[in-house]
Amino acid sequence: MTADAVAWSDWPAPAKLNLFLHIVGRRADGYHLLQTAFQLLDWGDTVRLRLREDGVIRRIDPLPGVAADDDLAVRAARMLQEAAGVRLGADIAIDKRIPLGGGLGGGSSDAATALVALNALWRAGLDEDRLAALGLRLGADVPVFVRGRSAWAEGVGERLSALALPERWYAVVDPGAVVPTAALFAAPELTRAAPQLTIPLFLAGVRTSNVFEPVVRERFPAVAQALDWLGRHGEARLSGSGGCIFAAVDTRETAMKIVESCPPGMRGYAARGVAVSPLLERIDERRTEAG
Repeated sequence: MTADAVAWSDWPAPAKLNLFLHIVGRRADGYHLLQTAFQLLDWGDTVRLRLREDGVIRRIDPLPGVAADDDLAVRAARMLQEAAGVRLGADIAIDKRIPLGGGLGGGSSDAATALVALNALWRAGLDEDRLAALGLRLGADVPVFVRGRSAWAEGVGERLSALALPERWYAVVDPGAVVPTAALFAAPELTRAAPQLTIPLFLAGVRTSNVFEPVVRERFPAVAQALDWLGRHGEARLSGSGGCIFAAVDTRETAMKIVESCPPGMRGYAARGVAVSPLLERIDERRTEAG
């Protein structure tokens, strides 16, 4: 059977928000030690997969500026194929909605979805811990998407603890700035010694921040303008180290009203925070269908 004769299957790759992000120190190898709260969203990319019998893993719609061998979803598929000794391959296509360099975890989520979905489609049999360990080799944010639950994160972002967050809607705004993470981590003005928090303190409402926000404000005027504009509608925050910002609101209607009024040059999205990833729900649906 040729690859073209095999049906495509669609798998969600949700975006995330960092509700806060502190740097609390550095390891001996130079990696920064973080504390953050990951809020998964019900909105994001869609990863489309089609199985191949020849073992080839191919990205159908290359991402501009990203070589196929550097594509995180392709790398994830090849890593899983090697780890599980699978002889099948896959065609990969991604409907991109999550902005590049926006701090919403797009590439990491795409990679996690490739790992989780192909593990099911190939019947590779790897458990969640092994998939998360593979994901960590691709990036510190990948494990939270593999595990599929909003979480408290420490270390370089890989030490995850369950976090029960209130259900909220978010107005997410993309000012169109692609922010390079590596350059921010190297910024001399970056605060690297924030006080350590605990989950109870965070849930009790202790004041938090995103340590990258003042750096991004200074270096990316479009983000500063977006923060000021969204700040008129609520507490506006930067997500991760990227250019996208967000504000929590009580209802979908409020989120929609905000994003529909975005100034020229900005795009907005209304998204709901979820406790369980749409990807895990899709996996559960597949198990139910299989009987």
